[in-house]
Amino acid sequence: MTFTKTTEQSSKYEHLEKMPVQELLTHINNEDKTVPLAVEKALPQIEMLVSKVVSQMKNGGRLFYIGAGTSGRLGIVDASECPPTFGVPFDLVIGIIAGGDTAIRKAVEFAEDDKEQAWKDLSQWNINSNDMVIGIAASGTTPYVIGGLEQCNRNNIPTGCITCNAGSPLSQTAQFPIEVVVGPEFVTGSSRMKAGTAQKLVLNMISTAAMIQLGKVKGNKMVDMQLSNVKLIDRGVKMIMGEINVSYDQAKTLLEKYGNVRKAIENHNR
Repeated sequence: MTFTKTTEQSSKYEHLEKMPVQELLTHINNEDKTVPLAVEKALPQIEMLVSKVVSQMKNGGRLFYIGAGTSGRLGIVDASECPPTFGVPFDLVIGIIAGGDTAIRKAVEFAEDDKEQAWKDLSQWNINSNDMVIGIAASGTTPYVIGGLEQCNRNNIPTGCITCNAGSPLSQTAQFPIEVVVGPEFVTGSSRMKAGTAQKLVLNMISTAAMIQLGKVKGNKMVDMQLSNVKLIDRGVKMIMGEINVSYDQAKTLLEKYGNVRKAIENHNR
């Protein structure tokens, strides 16, 4: 397959600086509408990767995301939302970005060009063959990400990727590649736009489907969520009320006693 970096191709819109705001927003919105359709085409690839993630996690493994720039930040966002949403340990899903935590807020020059650093970053977590590493790179050519997956492959650690170009070096490196081809961006080369949206949608799918498969959801409720603010406590109380025949105050008492929606329901039912 010939590799064409469609994420870098010229926008089909010209003279953006001359467009009124309404026209700019309309065109951006029209481009954004194409993203879920591109994700849909990749569903078989996503299914294969999620199945492997679940298998690894059921065997005691962890999920790592590695990326640079926007891709790295999206991985960190997804990883950081798993503990409060699903009540899992902070080190079950781990996001790593080229340049370290400084790069979350401020770009670190040339960090993505170091092909050796990702493996050093992963090694700090004592990564092993029970784990899984997903490289995220819209271009599919980021040396930091490719280098990391190459070392994982050498060390018998399963690898996946999320990229937005077909037939990229990253896809050829990953054992479970996901390619969501969204085409040229509205602003040429600005892959934080459609490509970033595609990556976010896929990450939502991976972590949510995996956590459901691991039993972290009951019915359609986040029964293991962390009760970290008033809104979530209220949500938890109402979940309990929906499962067992108790008043709001009784449900709140149960939640306060057991500190977890699932445990409150299970202990009441006993």
